[in-house]
Amino acid sequence: MIEVTQTGNSDPLEFDVLVSDGKGTTRHQVTMARGNFESLTHGTCAPERCIEAAFRFLLDREPKEAILACFDVTVISRYFPEFETELPRYIAQG
Repeated sequence: MIEVTQTGNSDPLEFDVLVSDGKGTTRHQVTMARGNFESLTHGTCAPERCIEAAFRFLLDREPKEAILACFDVTVISRYFPEFETELPRYIAQG
């Protein structure tokens, strides 16, 4: 289960993310500039849904324990170059 809570509404947007499964829970602090949000989603969803989709993308590629505890969404593309092209599919799966 992925639980996303927006904790800051300035720029960048700030989120607290809890990822839980049968083995426990991890907590992540994530930031996302408003400009990045617009370019990633084209206004098709709420910021929380974008972050949740980003975490589903990450969890398809690595265990929750391997996800950084604190990061900006732009970092994901450094590790996974396909992130920006794959994200719309994860958003659509909602």
